[in-house]
Amino acid sequence: MAKENNNSDELITTILAGIEDVKGKEIKILDLREIENTVCDYFIICEGNSNTQVNAIVSAVQKKVSKTLKDHPWHVEGSENAEWVLMDYVNVVVHVFQKHIRQYYDIESLWGDAKTTVIETSY
Repeated sequence: MAKENNNSDELITTILAGIEDVKGKEIKILDLREIENTVCDYFIICEGNSNTQVNAIVSAVQKKVSKTLKDHPWHVEGSENAEWVLMDYVNVVVHVFQKHIRQYYDIESLWGDAKTTVIETSY
């Protein structure tokens, strides 16, 4: 179990670096481990200003994780319209939104019982 947690920590750190490389905004980590019947251990949520930036964030995360950890997402969904792209790394699921779509679905409230960590950025 400790090894799995270390792998998740390393994956999260690498994903965050990819998001920050292309200035993803409003980054949050939701720890779902204490909630029953969840599909994964963590959600990482962020947003971009446009379809182009959302796609750039997704691409940057995939490249960073592939290069650093030799891993790739099990599944990616939503790239066609780039309003909400979901990247499934099994234990960690990344949600990359455009701001208006994030506000509409408000998944942070849906998972309100999760421990939330806000990632401060310098840009």
